Amino acid sequence: MTSTLPRTPAPATGGGLFADALSRAEAVAGRLRTTAAERDRANAAPIAEIGLLRDADLLQVGEPVEFGGSGLDYAQSQQLTRVIARGDTSVAHLLGYHYAQQRIPHLFGTPEQARELSRANAADRLFWGGVQNPRGAAGLELTRAGDGYRLNGTRTFASGASVADRLSVTAAFEGELVFLSLPAGKEGFTALGDWDNIGQRLTDSGGVVFENTPVSRAEILGDDPLTGRTLSPYQTLVTPHWQLAFVNFYIGTAEGALDEALDWTRTRASAWETSGLDSATDDPYILELVGELRAQVTAAALLADRAGEALQEALDIGPALTAEQRAEAAIAIAEAKYLTTKVSLETASRLFEIQGARATTTGYGFDRHWRNLRTHTVHDPVAYKAREIGDWTLNRRAPEFTLYS
Repeated sequence: MTSTLPRTPAPATGGGLFADALSRAEAVAGRLRTTAAERDRANAAPIAEIGLLRDADLLQVGEPVEFGGSGLDYAQSQQLTRVIARGDTSVAHLLGYHYAQQRIPHLFGTPEQARELSRANAADRLFWGGVQNPRGAAGLELTRAGDGYRLNGTRTFASGASVADRLSVTAAFEGELVFLSLPAGKEGFTALGDWDNIGQRLTDSGGVVFENTPVSRAEILGDDPLTGRTLSPYQTLVTPHWQLAFVNFYIGTAEGALDEALDWTRTRASAWETSGLDSATDDPYILELVGELRAQVTAAALLADRAGEALQEALDIGPALTAEQRAEAAIAIAEAKYLTTKVSLETASRLFEIQGARATTTGYGFDRHWRNLRTHTVHDPVAYKAREIGDWTLNRRAPEFTLYS
């Protein structure tokens, strides 16, 4: 496939490891793209896909070099998510969530917990699944049980949980939110296998149940006491982590979908019978639409880059981050989330106007781009992002922290 869209460059300095990771991600995306439609129809558990990411050394890129990682910062990691989305949105969803969940111990855990998990991530190339439905701790409750704890309850959505090596979990404990890091295979954990949606079919996002699952103190992130804590602005960056993942796999999907449409049009599309042209690639209406979509996708990608930079700057400040600095980062991501949602959906929908009716043949699977985007972009209403941007711009009221904002 010939790509005609701008691509994220490695930084001019200190970018060798990032450039290498980008190259590996591009190779994986190319492999995924060739079988994406077939795998979408099969709707199987993404075991082979996760193995492909592991074999390409993409699961541990955010861990320190001395532990066996690539030492990439979070914004760079999520640019890899964008690259993978050009080949398969479902796999990019899994990878983007994985990167976000790997960083949670660094926000909520003790330094010892964060260091231990980083070492394990790098050494064993662990894949992280999430049991973190954004509606707070609803559905799961952690209680004391002798010298330990027990976890009980259900979650409707849990991406990658049944195929993960490690689970990142939110739960309610004595009325407050706690974050847990659990190994796979815990007693009392059941994945329901009930994910049957129109898109994101390979994300293993079905429900899960915990029934009297034992949890040790070491598996609960953070210092004692576990209750009575007020989250710092730095810790509340947990939500922008996830939102930046969404931004990147939305726009990456649009980039990949447009590339596929252009390639198909060059080789298979026919000129309209009254156009007086020999080639569809010379049709002025097609050229206008291609130009319009490319301009929109390029603009949204640049805004996604800016959002990544804003979050990374906030992360680099660390625990000294102020509430206003946190708000600026969250708003930058909200702007990118709003635009990438709109642009990616329009791009995936209008590609057929470029390709023509034959491109709607089921075997090509071009509809998967819109189905994937439509499924995930209703994760949280983008209208609320626009409202947050407007409230900050007009009234300087910062978005209230939730696991959505």
